[in-house]
Amino acid sequence: MADIYHIPALLHESVDGMNIRTDSICVDVTFGGGGHSRKILSRLGKSGHLYAFDQDEDAINNIQEDSRFTFIRSNFRFLKNFIKYHGVEEVDAILADLGVSSHHFDDQERGFSFRFTDSDLDMRMNQKGRKTAAYILNNYTEEQLANVFYLYGELKQSRRIASVIVKTRKEKPYKKISDLLDTLSTFVGRGEKEKKVLAQAFQALRIEVNEEMETLKEMLDQALDILRPGGRLVVITYHSLEDRLVKNFFKTGNFEGKIEKDFFGNFETPFRLVNNKVIVPTREEEERNPRSRSAKLRIAEKI
Repeated sequence: MADIYHIPALLHESVDGMNIRTDSICVDVTFGGGGHSRKILSRLGKSGHLYAFDQDEDAINNIQEDSRFTFIRSNFRFLKNFIKYHGVEEVDAILADLGVSSHHFDDQERGFSFRFTDSDLDMRMNQKGRKTAAYILNNYTEEQLANVFYLYGELKQSRRIASVIVKTRKEKPYKKISDLLDTLSTFVGRGEKEKKVLAQAFQALRIEVNEEMETLKEMLDQALDILRPGGRLVVITYHSLEDRLVKNFFKTGNFEGKIEKDFFGNFETPFRLVNNKVIVPTREEEERNPRSRSAKLRIAEKI
């Protein structure tokens, strides 16, 4: 497994949070460079097993031969189906390291970073997927585009941006990252503010291309179904949208954060929070791995 593919964030804290025994059945739904998986395998004995998911073909290159390891090339939205397919009814721990790996940001052919201006507007995690960032920019209605930039990028000028995109694409379709940067240039300042707005816009498109919020909800629901009582769900988030979903789900068992009560007025929740206060990287880790700066770790145990 290649370390240069991606440096895992909160590695020790997240794997410790899984509460692994030597005979545990574990799932890493975001295999990537294999850093977390390798750490999990180091905790397992001969009777333990790790199932790892990744929809990206590049991740296959990071697989190591181990009889206790099964790689599943699929989106984690199909978590339950594949675990059942492999004859497993319940698992002991599930780890999800959400977001985009450093490998994707550094691969100019994938179109995830605005650093590579001549790259195609792609942003697909699964290269077999049909919907690219270019498709969204060229085909979504003005209202749809405004919603994407506002809901997923939290851009206050989302409606104006959408209006300019619709007018611009009539003259020239969006193909390259430079095409989008030309459009956004009138909406950004300079320096750090410019980088922030561009990052928000690219995040919004990436989330829409890969249906990240929908797949996260599906995965969390299925994780609850296949976790045994006492099993751990460990999730690392990188932006407020996904963190809010995870936080609400851990506290209430639903994504709206709606608290349900039983007949006696007691709170009904499927989880016990292992860490009431979110875990964040140390300053040393942030210096060693800048991508980890926005990482937040939440751990819950199924009741």
